[in-house]
Amino acid sequence: MVDRLSREQRSDNMSRIRNRDTRPEIRVRKILHRLGYRFRLNARELPGTPDIVLPKHRSVVFIHGCFWHRHAGCKYAYMPKTRIDFWSAKFTANLKRDAKAVERLRSDGWRILILWECETKDDKQIEEAIHRFFREGEEIAT
Repeated sequence: MVDRLSREQRSDNMSRIRNRDTRPEIRVRKILHRLGYRFRLNARELPGTPDIVLPKHRSVVFIHGCFWHRHAGCKYAYMPKTRIDFWSAKFTANLKRDAKAVERLRSDGWRILILWECETKDDKQIEEAIHRFFREGEEIAT
């Protein structure tokens, strides 16, 4: 199958994808702050560079993009129709890197909350996940 965008157009599109301060991340940060939680952002010294770190609670929050981190059963986790071998290898590497980061964080005593991009469209759903994580101790991670 041929890509409908030129190589330059595709490159331009991909260059605009950010890895921090995304809309889903900002929504989660606003809700955490409103609920009284204080946090640090993008702690590079921790495995996987968590999006949000709550040192007081020894907890981290990852806000995963459904496409890049392969949210199972999600419509946004589709496989591109061009360069399938490239994308398959890319996604496999992403999943391995995610699993390794989660394993290292857990072994270092961190609690992990993973929120998916598609789940961050509803503030109430975000708030419920945060309450389950902090108040009920339910770790939400894949």
